[in-house]
Amino acid sequence: MFRDRASHGERFFRGRWRESSFQKGDLKYVILDLIKDKPRHGYEIIRELEELSHGFYTPSPGAVYPTLQMLEEMGYTSAAERDGKKIYTITEAGLKFLDERKDSADEVRSQMKRKWSFKNIGKMALLMKEYHALENLLSRALRSLDADKMQRIREVLINAYKEIEAILAE
Repeated sequence: MFRDRASHGERFFRGRWRESSFQKGDLKYVILDLIKDKPRHGYEIIRELEELSHGFYTPSPGAVYPTLQMLEEMGYTSAAERDGKKIYTITEAGLKFLDERKDSADEVRSQMKRKWSFKNIGKMALLMKEYHALENLLSRALRSLDADKMQRIREVLINAYKEIEAILAE
């Protein structure tokens, strides 16, 4: 069963199956388009895509960094070290590549807008924004929590789960 799902463009992420947001090879258009607007490092690209999708899609570093490396090897981007991070800039060849494949790049952009429009995502986007904010808060604080605070937060989460479960059962 899991093998079948994975073969249909889905993947397991953060404990649940998620549909892949791009067809094979489309991420290069998105990345080039983002760095065309301004030079960026890999995690900026990841965060920008998460923001554009209202938190419904977060590309893995394992997808973004190899694509950036490929684009650099093809001469479509150049990279410079700045503040310990590799910052990517689009090259003339990269701009030409985007222009030559304008139809493909436009189609990927159009799919993103359709799929991630607030109209399509609706109120779920607002809910997911709060969910991710909580997830980020807990991720940052977890290492510094003592056992008492950890237990208190756990109890809050257990109660919140029960309350949400009751709402969904109505």
